[in-house]
Amino acid sequence: MRILRHFAATLALWVLVAVPAKAAGLIRDADVEYALAQIAAPVLRAAGVPANLRILVIDDPALNAFVADNQHIFLNSGLIMKLGSVEALQYVIAHEAAHISNGHLARRAGNARAARTAAGLGMVLAAAAAASGAPSVATGIAAGSQSAALRQFLAHTRAEESSADATALRSLVRAGIDPRAALEVHELFRGQEALSAGRQDPYMRSHPLTRDRMRAAQGFVAGNAGAARDDPGAAYWFARAQGKLSAFLRAPGWTLRRAGASVSKDIALMREAVAYHRSSDLRKSVAAIDQALALRPRDALYLELKGQILLEGRQFGPAVQVYRQAAAMAPNEALILGGLGRAQMAAGDAKSALEVLERARSRDFRDPRILRDLAVAYAKTGQNGMASLVTAERYALQGRMKDARLHATRAEGLLPRGSGPWRRAEDVLSATKTLR
Repeated sequence: MRILRHFAATLALWVLVAVPAKAAGLIRDADVEYALAQIAAPVLRAAGVPANLRILVIDDPALNAFVADNQHIFLNSGLIMKLGSVEALQYVIAHEAAHISNGHLARRAGNARAARTAAGLGMVLAAAAAASGAPSVATGIAAGSQSAALRQFLAHTRAEESSADATALRSLVRAGIDPRAALEVHELFRGQEALSAGRQDPYMRSHPLTRDRMRAAQGFVAGNAGAARDDPGAAYWFARAQGKLSAFLRAPGWTLRRAGASVSKDIALMREAVAYHRSSDLRKSVAAIDQALALRPRDALYLELKGQILLEGRQFGPAVQVYRQAAAMAPNEALILGGLGRAQMAAGDAKSALEVLERARSRDFRDPRILRDLAVAYAKTGQNGMASLVTAERYALQGRMKDARLHATRAEGLLPRGSGPWRRAEDVLSATKTLR
């Protein structure tokens, strides 16, 4: 699991966003992202949103989720860990997907550019940070002052939220998911709203009152009882995502005391492996993940975790071997390829690492760690223009536009004019000028 700091802050989904948001980071983890994709698949099909939509996790304990473009849904780690059922998480995802399927994003400030590149995604998230009131993350957004940008962003959202609620409920029913999950989510937020409503500026409120949303959901549920079917697979992946996140984000002792209560033995062992790894007990960590792999021998994601444990335990040769096994099972999983390249770099094989890391970047440009390692691999193989380009893309993705402009300018001077890499440098420069 990679927690990438200094990323964009989040937009509030349920409550007031006038208070400055915490500058947070993306959590990039192949296991968690695969789990979320499995959980979301029936909902996204029912919502009719693009099949290539990605769900990414923000490292933030706040109960929050948002969409900032048509290609990504962002969920806070705190929300994932707090929800009590997979159906509740599916309702949150359905609500966010509804903003996309209902065409709401086309009318919002801060979404003038699709995030098809690292620079483009950086622009979207920097705009989201500005709307959240996070000046340390993004300043000088073209929409004007933070207050003005926020009011412009929220100009239509009260009606949109009610519309998204209704669409989400219909999506759940089409997917065979119990719509009572919406009541669970609204109940979670009702207490939060009661603590802050007296201090809220009604013009800054982005969502209808929770009691109004609850009433609408209750009416829908009353007319759609008995439409649900159990999905043990989704429940398993929900428990696995929660277990992986909590094992990395909570104290090891907390995890070890609770791992035995996991819904399956392999998840319990995975949680123990992470806890022992974070306690620097390599022997126990490897033993635990090996037991999990004995239960699921074809699980590339558990192999990826073993590779990470070995790599961070400075067992570079064995880490390369394990990552190779994982990559053979999941050849298109960018984060596993990134781990393999990282292990090869640590083992001193920059040439092999460069090829693997370039494959990883071509499949997923969203991981600054892959971009950082790729830049090092280019530098070690004497390709300084490409090293500067990838460094510029990494800084753009992180919202560090001044640094991105510096390296993009350097790359532009080193790369063949008109080439594909030169055009990527131009893309970064364009993004930095827009957010200057």
